[in-house]
Amino acid sequence: MNLASPFSLAVTLITALALLGMPIGLSMMVGSILYLWMMGLDLGTVAEQFLNGMYSNYVILAVPLFVLAAEFMNIGSMTERLLSFCNLLVGRFRGGLAMVNVVQSIIFAGMSGSAIADAAGTGGLMQSMMTRNGRYTPSFAAALTAVTSVIGPIIPPSIPMVVYALVSDASIGYLFLAGMIPGLLMAALLTVQVMVTARRRNFPVEPAVPLREVPKITWRALPALMMPVILLGCIYSGITTPTEAAAIAAGYALLVSTFIYRSISAQAFYDGLAKSAKTTTSIGMLIAGSLVFNYVVTLENIPDSLRQVMMGWDLSPTGFLIFVNLILLLLGCVLEGTAILLIIVPVFIPTAQALGIDMVHFGVVVVVNIMLGLVTPPYGLLLFIVAKISGAPMRAIVKDATPFILWLIVSLIIITFLPDLVLWLPRMFGYQG
Repeated sequence: MNLASPFSLAVTLITALALLGMPIGLSMMVGSILYLWMMGLDLGTVAEQFLNGMYSNYVILAVPLFVLAAEFMNIGSMTERLLSFCNLLVGRFRGGLAMVNVVQSIIFAGMSGSAIADAAGTGGLMQSMMTRNGRYTPSFAAALTAVTSVIGPIIPPSIPMVVYALVSDASIGYLFLAGMIPGLLMAALLTVQVMVTARRRNFPVEPAVPLREVPKITWRALPALMMPVILLGCIYSGITTPTEAAAIAAGYALLVSTFIYRSISAQAFYDGLAKSAKTTTSIGMLIAGSLVFNYVVTLENIPDSLRQVMMGWDLSPTGFLIFVNLILLLLGCVLEGTAILLIIVPVFIPTAQALGIDMVHFGVVVVVNIMLGLVTPPYGLLLFIVAKISGAPMRAIVKDATPFILWLIVSLIIITFLPDLVLWLPRMFGYQG
């Protein structure tokens, strides 16, 4: 590649601006404008790509709606009731409160679709519960919260899978189904590690919930537990699209928290809307920047060039997936996940299609890789979030998280080499891939 070419200079500018602290979305827009100017192309193309991409993709609307649903759950009392129900299920075992952390991520995953929402919402409450009276060290509670939050965007609904569907044209509904078994597999492996660590470090056993309290706790949690049932039922029955189901999820969370649990004040409602708007704006700017930069990548014919290079390497589908896993795991250490989905993954898609790799299976592999990046140093966004909440040193958190991360990598290997495991559930619902 010519280092003085317009494309090279645009990539250099994007990298430099990002390192200087400019949001990556804006950095991509500036770099793309430089490229178009040097190529003598119409600079208005930037606005055209932005508007066409943002306003013609109905699926993008699901992102702010899932964010809003998660925020309504956090400001209401839905999360506390769900935690009480999780404690009812597994709290009686040694290290039971740590197992509650895993189970709550499975349940919360069916509502928000966001790892960050999980870590900052129920994850914050879990850290407080685990460290109370010195039952668990702050670093272990923070590490476990970070790795269990990874499950959120694997089990449906999933904001990263919505974004992947945007760049790959894969079915959101089948992607959601394909994430179910991998998410449960990851949760099972994390639970195994919790059990091993609990015995080795002699974690406490929580008092068993009295039998007479079981119906009351279950009844209090039932409206919250019905949310994923309603959400997924609407999608897979064909009543709604995933985007419409996201709107139903947000509305249901608001109604339950307001009229059944009576736990949302006017100020909390306003704060929830404001926080959701800020989160949505940051995601939207990143998507907008990537749409413009992807136009530049298309002009340079980079996806096809990369496909021809890889075909020249004579990679098998398995070899290609191993290559992609290694690249995405390395990039996940330094880049934000959505940026990888919007910039890097589209470059791999033509090659994956040429090799006959199923786009739904490929999407699950990609999303799992990106979620691992959230708990992989040095970037590890979830690690920074839980460190801020817990106040524990980052070094101690990374040390406690390492065994769990290794189990997550094992699950990634299984998901990569056993596509039938991933695609079994979608095929049960009529998927032909």
